[in-house]
Amino acid sequence: MKMKYSGTISRGVRTPIIKKGDDLASIVVDSICKCVEEAKIEINDRDVVAITEAVVGISQGNYATADQIAKDVKNKFGDDTVGLIFPIMSRNRFSMLLKGISRGVKKLIIQLSYPGDEVGNKLISPDLLFDSGINPYSDVFTASEFKKIFPNTVHEFTGVDYIEYYKNACECECEIILANDPKAILKYTDSVIVASIHERKRNKKILLKNGVKKVYCLDEILTESVDGSGYNEKYGLLGSNLATDNSVKLFPRNCQALVEDVQARLKKIFNKNVEVMVYGDGAFKDPQGGIWELADPVVSPAYTKGLIGTPNELKLKYISDNALKDLKGEELQKAMIKLIKEKDSNLVGKMETQGTTPRQLTDLLGSLSDLTSGSGDKGTPVILIQNYFANYSNQ
Repeated sequence: MKMKYSGTISRGVRTPIIKKGDDLASIVVDSICKCVEEAKIEINDRDVVAITEAVVGISQGNYATADQIAKDVKNKFGDDTVGLIFPIMSRNRFSMLLKGISRGVKKLIIQLSYPGDEVGNKLISPDLLFDSGINPYSDVFTASEFKKIFPNTVHEFTGVDYIEYYKNACECECEIILANDPKAILKYTDSVIVASIHERKRNKKILLKNGVKKVYCLDEILTESVDGSGYNEKYGLLGSNLATDNSVKLFPRNCQALVEDVQARLKKIFNKNVEVMVYGDGAFKDPQGGIWELADPVVSPAYTKGLIGTPNELKLKYISDNALKDLKGEELQKAMIKLIKEKDSNLVGKMETQGTTPRQLTDLLGSLSDLTSGSGDKGTPVILIQNYFANYSNQ
């Protein structure tokens, strides 16, 4: 039996530089066609085209200024002293949001978590915290108190002291406290913005159960246009990135129409059922720095229906070491192919699937796409993934 040796291929596709108002669907399809011609490859059923959220937001012109953010915050909180809990420590992700929020209030109490933020950016090492004898579940500090215990709070990779950076970035009266209990902010104010990403609903629920009078999450700010701004009705300010020295690019909206349009155009050209998705951050963690990449609210805000679900795969090495342990060579190959073709449609909880990755297909594909495109100057905001759904039985 002849074996097929080519497996999954993730290929960056270069496009022209995308600007506001561009016909993104046409650019994506045209770039795929030129890539196919240049690389002398074929498009097949269940190939995946992934488009980075950045160019979707850019083409939509989905931007907001600090003043537009400030106006929405002012409309929601008036003259209240506002608590801002658990922002991630990132110049790209949060500095402009902080500028806008602080413009919209008279006084801001920023509550940072320690030893690091929700996505793994650290003020101090977990070892230092452990050796200090501090109880991170209950102990609350002012910035000066924290600095006396831990003088060096400079981020390992960026070289930024986010306690000082965020304090200086505020355009209103500002205090910074350090605490991991969301209820700690209620000793300072009962008007709160929850800035956490993945724990936002839980943190808001805790505050609502403990007497907060007014509370909004970042996904509840700029859910509609303010003075002509961009907006995101589902995610608000979540997923935004620094654009200029006075604006952010928001997470894109109405992405489902785009992926379905691109899918239909590719079907017309290649007569193949290609899946299409929009992706942002991948869902993976840096082993050295401990930073979890996912600062977007989701990996993929839109995808065609063929990408719904999780993998349903057998663990080849487990099968080889157990059920087929006495076979070798072509006999082993044939037996393995037979097992794969006859596998149950749902392998959840079965030993022969242990060690496979029970994650959403879009999270896996989005992570692969993010790693392929990078975040720098590769110029490949579109990714073509082939053979992802093929397996050992496809010879």
